[in-house]
Amino acid sequence: MKTCRRLLTAIACMAATTAATAQEDTPDAGRMVTTARMVAVGATDILDTYLSQEKYKGTEVRYMSHSLSTKPGSNLSRLIIHQGMAAFADNRSGNGGEMEGMYNFQYGWLYNWRLYGGRLRVTAGATADATAGFLYNTHGSNNPAQARLNINITPTASAAYTLRWGNTPLTISYELAMPLAGMMFSPNYGQSYYEIFSRGNYDHNIVPTYFGNAPSMRNMLTIDIGLGNNALRIGYLGDIRQAKPNSLKQHKYTHAFLIGFIRTIKTVKVKAGNFTQK
Repeated sequence: MKTCRRLLTAIACMAATTAATAQEDTPDAGRMVTTARMVAVGATDILDTYLSQEKYKGTEVRYMSHSLSTKPGSNLSRLIIHQGMAAFADNRSGNGGEMEGMYNFQYGWLYNWRLYGGRLRVTAGATADATAGFLYNTHGSNNPAQARLNINITPTASAAYTLRWGNTPLTISYELAMPLAGMMFSPNYGQSYYEIFSRGNYDHNIVPTYFGNAPSMRNMLTIDIGLGNNALRIGYLGDIRQAKPNSLKQHKYTHAFLIGFIRTIKTVKVKAGNFTQK
């Protein structure tokens, strides 16, 4: 029980610290900030053997906010990502369903390389990655729900190439993120939430994770169509999440079409403590 509280405290502290850091990092004068707000809709495949041995397939809807901030003359960029997602899935026989809701927050730094006269930009770095959510099985009796809590260190890399189609700039981008190491919450095999939280029976419920027991990756392939300082984004999102905690199996495979809008601004300092943008 104490260890579960420690994980919850760690996630809360990470969120509070990164939020405070983001607030302290109010855009400095001259900082270029590129913000992408996207919606993705696609197919999802869910398995969690704590709830059921069946796979559930359905639809996921996801909202993503992706902010990249860079000071002039610097090769370092600050990356902040918010994701909120909801999924609804059914089993093969159609007599049972699962509902999932999750929120993911990432905060990190990337190093930039600009090649071929700036047409190609390559980035690499890492983020602190925290996820909280739930999975509910409408057909379950003894174990109808499962909590989702994990924190990770996630290496991230991307490549973006800009070309022109007539007078319209096009940017083709690929982004890859793979959790390297972290911790996750999971009941043990056959253990109920009543035992964990009401009776305080801890049984290896905080599980260290690494690429060997939780191989996961998120990748995006997108095309940005320039519209002045803004752009329209369309593309593909693939999110593969897998884990084997406490002799249980979990996976979620999502393949989705995404569309969004990108805005780039440059902050300008007007007075001490006040900023504007253009």
